[in-house]
Amino acid sequence: MAIKLSSRQQAQLAWLETVPRKYERLVRAVEQLSTNQADDALVRQTQRLLEEMKSQASQLGLGPLGDAYGIMATMLRRSGGHQTKVRGLREMLAGAKINYDGAVRAATQPEAADPDPGSEPATP
Repeated sequence: MAIKLSSRQQAQLAWLETVPRKYERLVRAVEQLSTNQADDALVRQTQRLLEEMKSQASQLGLGPLGDAYGIMATMLRRSGGHQTKVRGLREMLAGAKINYDGAVRAATQPEAADPDPGSEPATP
């Protein structure tokens, strides 16, 4: 029997399939930042990518994932020590990967059918 996913889950899954390529771009950008090979154009491009991913994740109901990308974009915009930014971005990438895995797991699990919303739950 095939697993039936809601339209919301199907939309989430379709978007989540595009994230690994974007994640690889983020990892490369952070590595370039760590070796001081990144210019301002790369930083701005990475900020735009993160803001776009945040917006898309929030629109699809993937709040924790969107929040992780938003915090990463904020970290790039902040002034401060270069090594602090790099370390923070690396840690946030790891957190975003965990949130991504959770989002994929939630999007692939069929939603439980709600019983009649007007009835009270049965007590044992």
